[in-house]
Amino acid sequence: MNIISHEILTSAGRLHKFLRKTMTVACATIALTVSATPRLALVGNDDNDLYRTLLLNGVEVTRHNTVDDAISSLPKGIGLIVTATGYPEKRTEISAEQYADLSRRGTRIYIEYPALLPGCEMADSTVSGRLERGVVTSGFFGKNLPEMSILGINGCTYIPANTKSMLVAYAKVAGFDTAQFGLTDTEVHPLLFFAGKDRMASTTRLSHFCQSRFGPSDSWKTVWQCVLRWVMRDNKFTLGILPVDPVATLAPDDNVDENARINAVRRGAKWLSKANLFIHPSWEVTEIGKYQPKNGDPNLFFGPAITSDMLQGDGSRGVMEGHGSTVLADGSQLYRYFIRADVQGETAMLLASAAYVTGDKQYSPVAERLLDYLFYSSGFRGGARNDPDSCSYGLISWANTHPGTFFNDDNARCILGAIGASAMMDNQRWNRYIVENILGNLRTCSKQGFQGNALEQRDIQRNGWRYYNERDFVNPHPHFESWMWACYLWLYDKTGYQPLLDKAREGIRITMEAYPDRWLSQNGIQQERARMILPLAWLIRVEDTPQHREWLDTVVSKLLESQVECGAIREELGSSAQDKNKILVTSNEAYGKNEASLIAINGDPVSDMLYTCNFSFFSLNEAAHATGNPRYAKAVKQLADFLVRIQVNSPAHPDIDGAWFRAFDYDRWDYWASNADNGWGAWCTLTGWIQSWIVSTEALVHKQKSYWDITSDMNMKDAMKKSLWMMD
Repeated sequence: MNIISHEILTSAGRLHKFLRKTMTVACATIALTVSATPRLALVGNDDNDLYRTLLLNGVEVTRHNTVDDAISSLPKGIGLIVTATGYPEKRTEISAEQYADLSRRGTRIYIEYPALLPGCEMADSTVSGRLERGVVTSGFFGKNLPEMSILGINGCTYIPANTKSMLVAYAKVAGFDTAQFGLTDTEVHPLLFFAGKDRMASTTRLSHFCQSRFGPSDSWKTVWQCVLRWVMRDNKFTLGILPVDPVATLAPDDNVDENARINAVRRGAKWLSKANLFIHPSWEVTEIGKYQPKNGDPNLFFGPAITSDMLQGDGSRGVMEGHGSTVLADGSQLYRYFIRADVQGETAMLLASAAYVTGDKQYSPVAERLLDYLFYSSGFRGGARNDPDSCSYGLISWANTHPGTFFNDDNARCILGAIGASAMMDNQRWNRYIVENILGNLRTCSKQGFQGNALEQRDIQRNGWRYYNERDFVNPHPHFESWMWACYLWLYDKTGYQPLLDKAREGIRITMEAYPDRWLSQNGIQQERARMILPLAWLIRVEDTPQHREWLDTVVSKLLESQVECGAIREELGSSAQDKNKILVTSNEAYGKNEASLIAINGDPVSDMLYTCNFSFFSLNEAAHATGNPRYAKAVKQLADFLVRIQVNSPAHPDIDGAWFRAFDYDRWDYWASNADNGWGAWCTLTGWIQSWIVSTEALVHKQKSYWDITSDMNMKDAMKKSLWMMD
């Protein structure tokens, strides 16, 4: 059990010290107050989060298993809380007579998930929500939680009810902290409301806020403080401690030494096994076969967690993506049953990095098996992609369910992962596949060096690769284009093959001339800047000119304008008017339907580990080493320390302990953001995009090395000689 005070979370206190001391202090508090006159009676189990919170705060409370027991021993003037012990299967039972008895006594009662509520029309059946969130609809909670404030409520099953005295509504709304479009054009259901003079009711279970990981923590602290003040008739009551799990590993001002960094790398590698993400062959017929929809929609690839009692893989059948962003009522998260190629190469680099830094050689064989799976046995390089007479030869499939789809950027990260893993393991037996992939992408990009967001094998086979190589096509969209240019530059440095430099330089030039007004973005301009830094840094490695340094500094300087004191990089949407392809949440109805940013408006204090901080971290380290610029080096150190601090700490959920979530609110020091993205929301994990680039770069920072330097001795010339026929 991980218990932590919200005030400790958001103050300069020390999380790790608090975790060691909290339960001891709580027990001492209980011992001192047990003989005092109770202020509250509670019906519920002894593991109920609200009950534990009351004890931790030294509130005199008596616990009862039934309503009858509570009423029979209820002193005059004592408030009563009745929790939903049978949730969600069984509604809470209080008879009309018991309600009448409590009313005669003048007892204030909070009841959740009731089967009967006199004077309130309630449905017989219950409904399970998905995208809905709580919305404050009154001034009851004061200035700290004003009207239209948003509350995260995970795994919510509620009772439709009819009332005019709502305190909190349940609705699908867009926004970060606030329902930015109000409660218009959305169904609204009561969640918390007054049901009479001395009666407050919830249509769901709210008292398991820690188990169900409600957020943000500071807002829920306010909610419960206000509810308890009302029930106890004590407007001065202060709630000091709120149980929270998971939490950040360190507080914002905790020192990050090299031992902490190495430990973050070690924990980041161990997470893969703790989360049971390595695929066992038996799953391919059972779990994976069951939870991969036949229509191939990647947004539907969710299923139950892989548990430790199942057979576990060793890397030879690949690794899963990680968690979806949906949190269930028990605090668990669904797993993403989608097997991607890029994740295999990236995770191999993660494991090789862990071995490189810690000296623990257990990781290297798993990394090798992942690369063997990627290039040999998976089928990502199978069929037409492994036929020398095929125009799609050398390309790597996006996923096992999409063998004929190729994303330029996914191929790049897959290959960069394979290169990094090869160098750190001193094992270069995959060099030919690396070269063939880079050339396969080179020959299918335009005269100007652009490939577009994605190519389909059927089109390549029909048109021939020269059609793409000789066409005029421009796509100033760093998310999709820029990291393949980095691959071109890296391979040019090792082989001297001029078309690699020519295409990369031209694509970079056109894209920089389009910055910022004509840039396209996926769900914000900040992530585009993050992607663009790497090819700019490596262009300086092969052509160090004043213009190339200027281009790099233009992008880096603008990115670092959003780096805050704790090291986080704040997200930024950019201008939707100039980017017609940008995906924005423009209404309540649109929330949760497409890819989306973690923020609602520029200025929301959120950092993104899936699209921005992860890629910025790796790229800034390369830029710092390429230029020797001390400002870049300082930014890398700040970001590195921030990422160590926010690594997930969760004794209650081992499958997320050691991971990084996509979202972090650095003002609250809490995992909170808009969860509008339909596939990769605020609480998703990702073995490839998130985990691998953070862990691998922390390893490089510890070693005071760049990726460019550690891969500089790889012998790619032989593989290049054997592969140049592809360009004939």
